[in-house]
Amino acid sequence: MPLAVIDPNEPFQDDYRRVIQELIPALESGLGNNLHSIYLYGSVARKCAVPGKSNLDIIIVTRRKPDARFQTLLSTIKWRFRKAFPFITELSFQFSLVQEILAIESVITWGFLLKHCCVCVSGDDLSSRYGEFEPSWEIAKFWNMDVAQWLKRYRKIIAQSTNREEQVKHQIVIAKKLLRSSYSLVMHKDKGWYDDPITCGQRFLDYYPDKTVEIERLGILLSGRYIPKRSVIGVLDSYGSWLVKAYEKTEFRIG
Repeated sequence: MPLAVIDPNEPFQDDYRRVIQELIPALESGLGNNLHSIYLYGSVARKCAVPGKSNLDIIIVTRRKPDARFQTLLSTIKWRFRKAFPFITELSFQFSLVQEILAIESVITWGFLLKHCCVCVSGDDLSSRYGEFEPSWEIAKFWNMDVAQWLKRYRKIIAQSTNREEQVKHQIVIAKKLLRSSYSLVMHKDKGWYDDPITCGQRFLDYYPDKTVEIERLGILLSGRYIPKRSVIGVLDSYGSWLVKAYEKTEFRIG
């Protein structure tokens, strides 16, 4: 069964509509004829963003690599929009060239991302070049096989955090990654794709009910509550190690 796509005709949330309406012409003006298309992804694209908690994630596709002047403009845009719309936690930009996205080796990467995780808000929608994707281990492992690297990085960041606010921010990031990676482990069996980390954890438990305590702990980390650093590290070391080994076993079995 093909995976669901985001309805491009569903209106954006009121809080974010004005932001998008102002951001698009600013980017179009700055890039001129070098711009091919603009996409939103993440919670804003799915119309489930939470003001004060959600980033605004943007993908910009160009015909040529943007010059240094646009990087300066981008910094100005970020500063201006953060000041005008303080409920946006961060403006996150990714760039790619048209030819990179349309390359055959980009099918599982850019093809899947644009087709099932994005909404085109300006220009020629490249997702139309791809058919619908079905759940597979190839997709799952590409997007989450790097969980070992994430664990190593965020374990170190959290261990070195100097204040509660900084630690909570990073524990939320790694909790999201672990919950989504947990579902990706069973995605090829469950035949779905979910971005919401809580849903990912719940669907994962259909196959690994013995991991209920661990998933509940990740939910607590995701909630934004401050948890003593030692306890956070304990979750990453115990459940994280199990998850990495589970990926290795599945890859060995399926390949």
